[in-house]
Amino acid sequence: MYRLLFDLVFRRMDPERAHEVAFGLIRGVGRTPVLRDVIAGTLAPPASGGVRVLGRGFPSRFGVAAGFDKDARGVEGLTMLGFGFVEVGTVTAHGQPGNEQPRLWRVLDQRALRNRMGFNNEGSAVVAERLRHLRSTKRGRRLVIGVNIGKTKVTPAEQAPDDYATSAARLAPYADYLVVNVSSPNTPGLRDLQSVEALRPILQATRVAADEATTVAGRRPVPLLVKIAPDLSDEDVDAVAELAAELGLEGVVAVNTTIAHDLGPGGVSGPPVLARGLDVVARLRNRLGPDVVIIGVGGVSSPADALEYLAVGATLVQGYTGFIYRGPLWAARIGRALAKAEVA
Repeated sequence: MYRLLFDLVFRRMDPERAHEVAFGLIRGVGRTPVLRDVIAGTLAPPASGGVRVLGRGFPSRFGVAAGFDKDARGVEGLTMLGFGFVEVGTVTAHGQPGNEQPRLWRVLDQRALRNRMGFNNEGSAVVAERLRHLRSTKRGRRLVIGVNIGKTKVTPAEQAPDDYATSAARLAPYADYLVVNVSSPNTPGLRDLQSVEALRPILQATRVAADEATTVAGRRPVPLLVKIAPDLSDEDVDAVAELAAELGLEGVVAVNTTIAHDLGPGGVSGPPVLARGLDVVARLRNRLGPDVVIIGVGGVSSPADALEYLAVGATLVQGYTGFIYRGPLWAARIGRALAKAEVA
């Protein structure tokens, strides 16, 4: 049914417009109590799939990756569809419009997407207020929410630590974990921040700001993770792993979109990223040991893909592009498959 809807309606629309329409529907239903609860009850992950990670109970190991809900406007709706957790963002210290349109393209023959969105978002102050309101409700406090933060485009690289710290201070009190994103290809110079020399002060400043904010709010310290690109060399992946261990980070998110393509500007997500994503996760697990959380993301289209990420060492798994192509039942199918594997 969804494949027919995609071919007849969404495929004929501009991809960004199609996303807005579909996400608007998800948000609307997510705010309609009776309908939301019926759908959530039908698509909820089985209890056997629940895990405790980062000091928090996750209903499922499968969540939605950053980029789908940039401004924390649809967390309830996405959870309703069976995602065990939602990573919102990428959020920058200051709101920004992102790159000029068009900036999102379908790669239909590969069931992939190419984007050069450029961290379009309303800014950390607005998103923090939205999350504060959500967390003020009993239902909102039950949701598992990660927050992905990035550098404001106009902020010079040398001021990046302060930029990330500003977002962390505002958002940490409402996040179950924070992710420092230095791996998007769509903000000029951002990936240069993955070098250990540039990354260390960013992570240190973010940690200090987050810890201070959660202390003032009377909350436990928020776990801190870093998100890396698939295009890093193996040696650079190892260097980031060593830095994560040195600084005591709680985890790494691997991987972001890839620029290893000839389709035009921007990063590609979906099946073309799967093989490298699995390689990076396996490499990180080998170097970080069993206790550090690794979130595997990139190219998950089926339950088998998600299970493969877990097999090579991922603690949790995320998807995004597969949701676009597979439809609203996709997360529930994967969550059930992972729950079945938990008890096998």
